[in-house]
Amino acid sequence: MIDVVVISVLDSKNVYYISPNNFNVKKGDDVVFETENGTLLGTVVKEKYQEKKENLVMPLDKIIRIASEDDYKKMNNNKEEAEKALKDAKKISKELDLDMNFVDAYYYLDKSQLIFSFLSENRVDFRELAKKLASKYKTRIELRQVGVRDKAKKIGGLGPCGLFLCCNSFLTDFNSVSINMAKNQMLALNPTKINGICGRLLCCLGYENDTYTELKKDLPKVGLVADTPQGMGKVVSVDVFKKTYSVDLKEKGIVTFSKDEK
Repeated sequence: MIDVVVISVLDSKNVYYISPNNFNVKKGDDVVFETENGTLLGTVVKEKYQEKKENLVMPLDKIIRIASEDDYKKMNNNKEEAEKALKDAKKISKELDLDMNFVDAYYYLDKSQLIFSFLSENRVDFRELAKKLASKYKTRIELRQVGVRDKAKKIGGLGPCGLFLCCNSFLTDFNSVSINMAKNQMLALNPTKINGICGRLLCCLGYENDTYTELKKDLPKVGLVADTPQGMGKVVSVDVFKKTYSVDLKEKGIVTFSKDEK
């Protein structure tokens, strides 16, 4: 088992699992940590705990200091310069006739790297763009093609529930979500109801899917013929919370039964 703390980086919305490196940090503390590409400033979102080595990517990045006033100044200056770089990237990409919809840009704290995120329907040959940006900003340039879910995570917004987007507030990774989850929860397959503002299936479809699967175990499936205490009939609906199902019986119409009725 290895000591780990979880750090969230505001600019990139990325989460890192890193070594506390003998620093006694608490949730909410701002720290500077070292990665193979440079240094970053982030906030502790989970205090020190022990994790299995096989669940981590080794070697771990590590905290090198508690964030200082100078670090905050650097971060703010970097943000301003990254905004200018983003405008330049948009301008140059248009001049090169590249199909790129830029989302954001950010510097590593030590300015060892400048990261751009962009959307595109196709693969983009951005080598010439990278050369021009590297020549102007004298640092390593990385252009990352992201998806619409990544864009929503970075920009944020309100979901159909009225709360801030899960991906922008607490989710660290995008888990697989399928249309079968919506079917399993007996939701209307209307895109306006089951898609998020990113246009993809709602992440929250996965939250209760296992619960629905468990609750439906002893209930008959809609559309099947069931043998009830009052005869055979077609199942027309189920209520997983009341643990009941309704059956269309030829002579009696629709009758509701409890799953415990024999």
